[in-house]
Amino acid sequence: MGERTRRDVIRGGTTLATVGLTAMAGCLGGGTSGELDRLTVAYVPIYPNMHHYVMDKEGFYDDIPVPVETERFSSGPSVVKAFASDEIDVALFGITPSMVLVDKGKPASVLAANSREGFKMMGTAAFADLYAEHGRDAFERFESQNGRKVRFGAPPDGSVPDVVLRYWIEQDLGLGELESVVSKSKVPPANAPQTMQAGDIDATIIQEPFATVIGNDADFREVAWSGAVLDGHPVTVLFAQKRVVDDTDVAEGLVSAHVDATNFIRDNPEAAARDASAVIGSGVSDDLAVRAMDSTASNFLSDPHAITSQTETMAQYVADVGNTDAVVDNEQLFHFGAYDAIAR
Repeated sequence: MGERTRRDVIRGGTTLATVGLTAMAGCLGGGTSGELDRLTVAYVPIYPNMHHYVMDKEGFYDDIPVPVETERFSSGPSVVKAFASDEIDVALFGITPSMVLVDKGKPASVLAANSREGFKMMGTAAFADLYAEHGRDAFERFESQNGRKVRFGAPPDGSVPDVVLRYWIEQDLGLGELESVVSKSKVPPANAPQTMQAGDIDATIIQEPFATVIGNDADFREVAWSGAVLDGHPVTVLFAQKRVVDDTDVAEGLVSAHVDATNFIRDNPEAAARDASAVIGSGVSDDLAVRAMDSTASNFLSDPHAITSQTETMAQYVADVGNTDAVVDNEQLFHFGAYDAIAR
């Protein structure tokens, strides 16, 4: 059953207002009444941000009661910096950067979940076979056989995949601190297939559609899936400034469009994949995007309640490794009101 929507109610009760751009950071979307008169939505072109591509290409952004401007960023850190500087209203990015911003006192909240369980640990056939046979002992056996630690490529420290990788090694497998077990290097997801093929790394934690790319090569295969490491863990979320949360019509309109996108993804996965490939580009073809939809690492949703317990686990771990000064609790991080109003 699909998630319900109040889009028609919101659309019927609001008139769109078109306004000029302002270059002043901190003044985005702010009218004298405190109500938003436009919405700036930021994203990084990665597969887990599937909702944005669908809302953009299928016209769901048009049903939000203010004009929407979308802004593309080249990396996660750049969009986090822009959000922290008040240059954007809403962002689709990782749950851990959201925690860090809230921990630093940023008045903002998660309005909806985007994706969960979205990574695969992929490795060379030699390492994958060792892991399949020996489990946690594969790392020690690899080092004994090769005279070095497993070389593991991953995104930057503090990112969601970095946190999940550390959780897998340190908590799930109980092998000790990550750096004592593997030689970790920073490898952007889009570069991971070529880096593995070049023999520069033995394994990586990777999102779709790049896990599908790596899996197509007979020399590489899946080692583990993040959903089996931390069942239901969140990846990306819809994160909004307080000024968005405080504008009930806009917040509910945005979440309603997001729910519509979730339903579209579930009902029309091939069309959603093509929407993604049209925006992402960078070698992500329609065929690749469609094939990646069948992956266990392609799991899209809207309900923020569905990720709360796993978020608590991650928040504790993020604090333990020093990415936040304290554990960010769900009351600080989430705003459920907009989703609950849509779901009623």
